[in-house]
Amino acid sequence: MQPDKTGKTSLSREKAQNILATVPYEHGFHFFTDVGKYTGETAISLFSFYEELSSIEIEALLFHFPRGDFQKWIRNTLGDSELSERIDKMNTDLPIKDTKKELLRLLSKRIEELQAASK
Repeated sequence: MQPDKTGKTSLSREKAQNILATVPYEHGFHFFTDVGKYTGETAISLFSFYEELSSIEIEALLFHFPRGDFQKWIRNTLGDSELSERIDKMNTDLPIKDTKKELLRLLSKRIEELQAASK
């Protein structure tokens, strides 16, 4: 990604498509509520991550969010360091329900950006 004339980072069509792509199940984000307590839910794309996060047990959010698990998967598996950084900058003092809303807002906005760039 390279800065455009306004200083913002532009996203290539190919990069956006790669971030939006589905990954193999074994590379998906597997939601847990604690160590060894798998919820049975796995996200295999940014869109399915949004969908799973929308309905996932709050305990899974309480388990993963403080550990930075979401950011690591988004950065290392999907290749979206921009979204990972946005999540890193979230206010960590929010009540958990507000944290979930903010995460969903960031994901939705990023999915829209990526879809626009991938066309």
